[in-house]
Amino acid sequence: MISKTEELALLGGPKTKTTAFSTGKRFGVEEARELLEALEQETLFYHFGNKVKTFLDDFNAIYGVKHSVATSSGTAAIHVALGAAGVTVGDEVITSPITDQGTLIGILYQNAIPVFADLDPHTYNLDPASVEARITPRTKAIVVVHLAGNPCDMDAIMAIAQRHNLKVIEDCAQAYLTRYKGRYAGTFGDYGCFSTNDFKHISTGDGGMVTVNSGEETDYYRTHGFADKNYHRFGTEVQRELHYVAPNYRMTELQGAVGIAQLKKLSWICERRQTIGDRITEGLRGTPGIHVHQVTEGGACTYWFYMMRLDLSALSCTRQQFSEALEAEGIPSRPGYIPQVVYKQPLFQRKQAYLNSHFPFDLTDRSYQQGDCPVAEEILETAIQIPIKEFYSDTDAEDIIRGVRKVASYYKK
Repeated sequence: MISKTEELALLGGPKTKTTAFSTGKRFGVEEARELLEALEQETLFYHFGNKVKTFLDDFNAIYGVKHSVATSSGTAAIHVALGAAGVTVGDEVITSPITDQGTLIGILYQNAIPVFADLDPHTYNLDPASVEARITPRTKAIVVVHLAGNPCDMDAIMAIAQRHNLKVIEDCAQAYLTRYKGRYAGTFGDYGCFSTNDFKHISTGDGGMVTVNSGEETDYYRTHGFADKNYHRFGTEVQRELHYVAPNYRMTELQGAVGIAQLKKLSWICERRQTIGDRITEGLRGTPGIHVHQVTEGGACTYWFYMMRLDLSALSCTRQQFSEALEAEGIPSRPGYIPQVVYKQPLFQRKQAYLNSHFPFDLTDRSYQQGDCPVAEEILETAIQIPIKEFYSDTDAEDIIRGVRKVASYYKK
């Protein structure tokens, strides 16, 4: 155990992390080879080439699903799922208040109303009891966010959805190969949405996928069409008869080509991140003033990042001081995940999704107030985020543990 008297590096003491974190290359000759093949096709359009098709086939095989649809981003994937689910004007969609705005954009583009449920204080995922309490006759869907690669309590969420006849869309942007009771996140709900932007487990620069979990051909065709202007491109036939508006969210052959190579690395990436994250939890468990990143019961986390919480009543410092002390020890960190719960953003406070308009908020009397989700607000006020990379060594993980314990021990009351 770190001695209480060991001086912080911030105050002139010895630094915990004296060596650089291990690094590696995300991209290599495998991606270059696939890209060259894509260019040699003389087309970069997904319908005429083979890279996006192969990428989806490989992804489907990993996840054990029959159908998925490629998109231009993870944000687009969620919008496509909402459109395919029939979410429309004035519907309410329940989701998490701690998430990227990419979870919310599709809801608002469908002119539906985001409704925020509170979270579990230690897994940072939707509290099923809070979700059910938010349901009204206007509720159409639940968008669950598997934050940081930690699965939601999908048994409870799916039971609620069944009782109330709701669609479930899983935001798996941070949750590749995340498991809940033996199944992958993204295969429980009606749709699972993934991101391949440059800040996720695998990258194609930007891109995304939607799993269509019903297995029904009509559902697949509807989802496919919503990602491509409602054109249906199957075989040599292209159906251009338009029945309702849909965006253009097509993935290119260049993204698909990189994705093929990236998928081959996915298992190792996720296994390594899980090993590092779980080791940090074990190393920090029982440390005074620290609440570890708790994995949902029955789940396995693939840690897009590691987020612990501080018990500030047990520490003689602020969250900012703790984070600065960690940085001085050579352990990168930052306070929180996002600055504030999303409903405190100007968009919701002013009820202005579009410039010079209050639509669709003016369809409802729902308001967004401080205290709507008190647990989520407290999480963001006490959280410290530590990055995890698959290239980290075992020594790097141990240094993170030692650094956090040293700072916590110094500031222990």
